[in-house]
Amino acid sequence: MSLYSQESTEDTRDELETLGWYHYDLSRHAAEALLLSNGSDGSYLLRTSNEGAGCFALSVRAKDSVRHFHVTRRDNGYIFGFHQFSTLHDFVDHFANQPLLGSDTGTLIVLKCPYPWRVEEPSIYESVRVHTAIQTGRTVNDLVANAASNWKQRWFILNRYDLKYFKDRMSEEPIRTLDLRACSAVQFDYSQDRVNCFCLVFPERTFYLCAKTGVEADEWIKILRWKLSQTRMGR
Repeated sequence: MSLYSQESTEDTRDELETLGWYHYDLSRHAAEALLLSNGSDGSYLLRTSNEGAGCFALSVRAKDSVRHFHVTRRDNGYIFGFHQFSTLHDFVDHFANQPLLGSDTGTLIVLKCPYPWRVEEPSIYESVRVHTAIQTGRTVNDLVANAASNWKQRWFILNRYDLKYFKDRMSEEPIRTLDLRACSAVQFDYSQDRVNCFCLVFPERTFYLCAKTGVEADEWIKILRWKLSQTRMGR
């Protein structure tokens, strides 16, 4: 008879919390955006996978793309690639020696440096100085969308201060490149006919985007706001 112990699960969670490059429930999409915008070739991080208990993902930046590899936690240790490590310490020591990985596509990747979970980020909140109603007597029923409901699915890549979007993931040339140094604000938007929407405000146009989930939208907003704060610090 097999029994599952809650204590062992908690011990594993506590053990991983000591790992400075474990990013908890960071999504695949957010890991790609984070490593492409702030990491370097060979940067990597560990995150929880949605494939079940004891399943994790190692996300690694390989030049201008990010690859993901399975890491499994079992009672007898951690399994990664062709190796099994009996303790977390042995698992981390393996990465200290900058291992070389070969992916299914034949790409060779050197794991050079972990991307830390705790990264100092400046405050991006502003104080409200003006707050008054322009019109009176209106209710929630008077709210209307101020943008056309012509939504198209696009593939986005964030690299440094360039936010590029493509027709799909396989497209090589972007439809457009947005220079975040010209962006004045990134915020949730509730004026659209969809949920999980946010917008990027540029001098000539406001771009409306819609994520699959609220968590994914929040992650994109945090990353994009952090990029904006970096451009302002450099001015």
